[in-house]
Amino acid sequence: MTKITEYIRQAAGKPLFSIEIIPPLKGESIRALMDSLEPLMEFKPPFVDVTYHREEYLEKVIDGQIARIPIRKRPGTVGICASLMQRFGVEAVPHVICGGFTKEETEDFLFDLHYLGVENVLVLRGDPLKGHSTFSPEKGGHAFATDLIKQVVDMNNGRLLHEETKSSPTNFCVGVSGYPEKHFEAPNRNADFKFLKQKVDLGAEYIVTQMFFDNQKFFDFVAKCREAGIDVPIIPGLKPLSTRKQLTALPRVFHLDIPDELEEAAMACQTDKEVRQVGIDWGIQQCRELIAAGAPVLHFYTMGKSDNVRNIAEAVF
Repeated sequence: MTKITEYIRQAAGKPLFSIEIIPPLKGESIRALMDSLEPLMEFKPPFVDVTYHREEYLEKVIDGQIARIPIRKRPGTVGICASLMQRFGVEAVPHVICGGFTKEETEDFLFDLHYLGVENVLVLRGDPLKGHSTFSPEKGGHAFATDLIKQVVDMNNGRLLHEETKSSPTNFCVGVSGYPEKHFEAPNRNADFKFLKQKVDLGAEYIVTQMFFDNQKFFDFVAKCREAGIDVPIIPGLKPLSTRKQLTALPRVFHLDIPDELEEAAMACQTDKEVRQVGIDWGIQQCRELIAAGAPVLHFYTMGKSDNVRNIAEAVF
């Protein structure tokens, strides 16, 4: 298996193509997901990210009492990683999150990945529980991504939580997230960069950004990272606009801005099919500019769809 940083080094400046996928809802077939990925394999993605979704709670009346039952609507991250590696021969990069895990469960999860041959992970704090405005860690779990990075690095050095003897070390390459438009919980941009620098100092080897539609914000983010002494590869995260509804949904959910020009072009459309083409054209323009600026990888958030991403990749790769 090969680390993400090694793929970037071997590419010697040639931009790579990669994607992120989400597991299907519980009970749905994996076949549709794999079929949607098939058309993207011609662009030879060296790795595919697989998201992890924390538990939600379902309230049911049991014996006259209201019980909160934890459920995972999108399980299967580890299984999907195995399927990707077997079917397409790509590196699978699972998300490893704080939310919903104790430290011991995190250790076991990481060992499952290690035994599977996974050597790349994207370490994230994760989202709050559905319906909650703030993040609360699992009892006995990590509250911050920095603490989770420390645990992964400890395992890479053969140190486990409770065993006194040194174990066989793992070999995870750790990626973390970055926010060109500031994490919504950070008090200011300087604090955001301070936390990101701390992650890198602890052992993060590359950064994948939140989606953005204004390249200048990414360029400013990279420049600020370099000024702060963050010298690891920075991978831009991209998502083509595909419906008019996303003009309000994406800013609300991901705390980003839609550029005036893109918003005006989308609002002038009569159908979502037309909006989709606007998103493709904007994405092509974005990608060409990012490639010219030396972006090491173009990383697409597919959300289970592939046709618009394929249209963009055909034009730029």
